[in-house]
Amino acid sequence: MVSPVTSFLKEAENVAFDPEHRKKIKFNIGRYDSAVKKGIKRYSEFELAKQRAANIKRDVIKNLPQLLEQFENSITGNGAEVFWAENSVDAIDIVLSLIKETGARSLVKSKSMITEEIELNEHLEREGIETIETDLGEFIVQVAGEKPYHIVTPAMHKSKEDVAKLFNEHFNTPVDLTPEELTLFVRGYLRKKFINADVGVTGANFLIAKEGAVAVTENEGNALLSASMPKFHIVIAGVEKILPQLKDLDIFWPLLAVHGTGQQTTVYSNLFFGPKKDTEKDGPEKMVIILVDNGRTNLYQDSVVKESLVCIRCGSCLNGCPVYKNIGGYTYNTTYSGPIGAVITPHLRSFKDFKHLSFASTLCGKCGEICPVKIPLPQLLIYNRQLANRKKLTPLKERILLSLSTFFLLHRKLLDFFGGGLKNLGVKLFNDKIFGRKRELQDFPDKSFATQWIKRKNNSD
Repeated sequence: MVSPVTSFLKEAENVAFDPEHRKKIKFNIGRYDSAVKKGIKRYSEFELAKQRAANIKRDVIKNLPQLLEQFENSITGNGAEVFWAENSVDAIDIVLSLIKETGARSLVKSKSMITEEIELNEHLEREGIETIETDLGEFIVQVAGEKPYHIVTPAMHKSKEDVAKLFNEHFNTPVDLTPEELTLFVRGYLRKKFINADVGVTGANFLIAKEGAVAVTENEGNALLSASMPKFHIVIAGVEKILPQLKDLDIFWPLLAVHGTGQQTTVYSNLFFGPKKDTEKDGPEKMVIILVDNGRTNLYQDSVVKESLVCIRCGSCLNGCPVYKNIGGYTYNTTYSGPIGAVITPHLRSFKDFKHLSFASTLCGKCGEICPVKIPLPQLLIYNRQLANRKKLTPLKERILLSLSTFFLLHRKLLDFFGGGLKNLGVKLFNDKIFGRKRELQDFPDKSFATQWIKRKNNSD
């Protein structure tokens, strides 16, 4: 069996040197970057807004157990039911039990990363339950038999020509349809699914503790239709999604929109307080919220990496990361890719199997700079690396090399003793093994930096 790290390195090399893939990602992320720059300019005090959001989320993490209990009490008071799932198996069992009670055979689902995390679609399909993704990007990758490529933009790796060809193969639509025509086709196709669905599943961008509400923000209306048209609405959400009260959305919804798509606000901002009341004509007759842990306690119990629980899944760290932009989303082989995925995946799944993701970073700092809730992602990546070394999960030769390099870097005289010639010889001998065959390093100068600096200082005096 191929190890996760071997698979990662092989796939990373294949994707990084695929010019067609690089072209598509460069184009799509370029459009994102342009939109986000415009969105940020709408703020008069952008950093202040980020700091306030960061403060709120850190208070949430400090008081997470109490806020979760408050949310449960509030939303059950609104007529909904709450279930707690320790892991993905529990979550799947709860969903299947609820669906079997209703005798449902069809389900519509809006975009939700946690349902990808627990592999909901695969389990439902094994039970013969038709499960339809209703977000356009999710629908595209579902038809293609793929997983989401990106937290916010699931089909970022596909061009409009790719989508037209895919729909031609599966639905016999003309191969030359424009993006607008492709969208209209999907709209008509999904509308029938919405009308006939027995169950609707959504995730949650935020869970509001005080008022007992589920906040979902989107651009297509599919989440609203998934929640309101079927008679049964199931919400699946991670326990970290809590916000203290409704007024906090004033900060978080615009920040999420700006960082996710560059918009001032998304087109549809939905609040679900529970099933429809006797005085209401529309809406689900039953609403259930499943609160999922699935490894989040591991993050919560670590005093350092618990910072990652404040993430609002905007995807901005992926778009800013030079590594992600070169190796793509699928190379990570996990639900959450990019810098945030590299931080949390080892703790959510297996540190031994996924520790290598934290080493797949240049530590350039862009991810920490752009994060709307100021997660110190570069520091958390370094922390995971240190943890991997302390647990002796990295190869012995790497640990020896790290100890030697640390020793030399802490002693200037040793660094200066080995001249540029010896250093260049060492690089030539070990470059391929350490840095890879396709990367070249500049030659070390004959004289060390310290020697050059002293000479320069003397000359200036």
